[in-house]
Amino acid sequence: MAFVVTGACIDVMDKSCLEVCPVDCIIHEEGTDRMLFINPDDCIECGACEPSCPTTAIFSDDRIPADQKEFVELNINYFKDKDAVRARVGAIKG
Repeated sequence: MAFVVTGACIDVMDKSCLEVCPVDCIIHEEGTDRMLFINPDDCIECGACEPSCPTTAIFSDDRIPADQKEFVELNINYFKDKDAVRARVGAIKG
């Protein structure tokens, strides 16, 4: 995975990153998800999303702050078990 959405996105979801992503790999379900997620299988590692985020919630996976490392697995697991990830995001902040 090249880029990861982290906790600063929770309940903000500015969506500027959606507009610049050339492969539409940034996903969320309107009205259900409290943050955006990057599909690691579709991301082409272009980096366009990172500077577009006004909350600095997107990082390259090798530059994620230590207190945000959990979001690597949350982004990956969102595409395997959305309900479990939603429950964990709800417990993080809210």
